[in-house]
Amino acid sequence: MVSGIILGADMASYDTLGFHAQQAAEKALKALLVRHQVDFRHTHEIRELLALAEPVAAGIHSSLAAAEALTPYAVWTRYPGPQSPLDKDEAAREVEVARAVVGEVRHCLRSYLDAGPPPG
Repeated sequence: MVSGIILGADMASYDTLGFHAQQAAEKALKALLVRHQVDFRHTHEIRELLALAEPVAAGIHSSLAAAEALTPYAVWTRYPGPQSPLDKDEAAREVEVARAVVGEVRHCLRSYLDAGPPPG
């Protein structure tokens, strides 16, 4: 897995992993919302996406609340600024949070994914 390769390297910053962790969580939650035809605005806010997902996946907001901490990585990791670079331990934690989000969404969508594409 790419995150393992990056985490195995000695780098000054692991900001890229923070960005990709946020993106994985965001896109997974948006997939869940699209599947259930829940409208959402253009946003990177994980908290907002979790709240919107709650009616179609009861308990998801509380079980994945730690993912809310991923939101800042959507923007600040891509631009220079006063923030401290993400270190290896922080990046590893954020990758695990993103994995939890993706895993939970896969679980929520299991029957849909297992059904495959509609005929025709």
